Amino acid sequence: MAYQYLLFDADNTLFDFDAAERNAHLQLCRDYHLAFSEEGYQLYHQCNAQLWHEFDLGRCTKEFLLVERFRRYLAITGEKADPEALNVAHLRALGEGAILMPGALPLCRRLAEDHQLYLLTNAVASVQRQRFARSPIAPFFRGVFISEEVGCGKPSRAYFEYVFRAVPGMTADNALVIGDSLSSDIQGANNARLPCCWFNPQGLPRPEGLRIDYEIRTLEELLSIA
Repeated sequence: MAYQYLLFDADNTLFDFDAAERNAHLQLCRDYHLAFSEEGYQLYHQCNAQLWHEFDLGRCTKEFLLVERFRRYLAITGEKADPEALNVAHLRALGEGAILMPGALPLCRRLAEDHQLYLLTNAVASVQRQRFARSPIAPFFRGVFISEEVGCGKPSRAYFEYVFRAVPGMTADNALVIGDSLSSDIQGANNARLPCCWFNPQGLPRPEGLRIDYEIRTLEELLSIA
């Protein structure tokens, strides 16, 4: 066993966040009588992704981005709605979308036999707790660390130091960070001087300036690493 402790990202690593987000947006448009189109959804997705990137860089708070993404979206589309109400409804719908990535369930079941699994996420606590509780992978995890509850998030070193204090026996030699986000998961592992595995199903080019110890295209490939 190379790594006893496996620190998994949640969204787009184990959970298919893109699918859940699209479903939530479709439901939101229906409930609030907003126009839905693929072009419109991509506009929302761009607003949302940009703000989460700014959050990862420490340029905005999570509370700001959750509402601001809808303000920006409405400003572009010209539609009228309360951005705060849209956010509340969106989070409620998103919490119901516990859609797993291909291979996530058998992977977690297998790894939990001889590893300790933990979930590390910057997502909204109420959404993540609800989705995780609904998910069949929940029994295989020893703990969940959500940035809102920790008081700081990935990629800060303080976040990983909190996890280390909470998990007895975990060291920089026996723990592996697994995630899809370069700015959050991989940068966070670099900041905390932890080994990391980049989940890169799209085959994106490796960036310069980041240490990536392992790279996988499918979750199943992790079995040969961990």
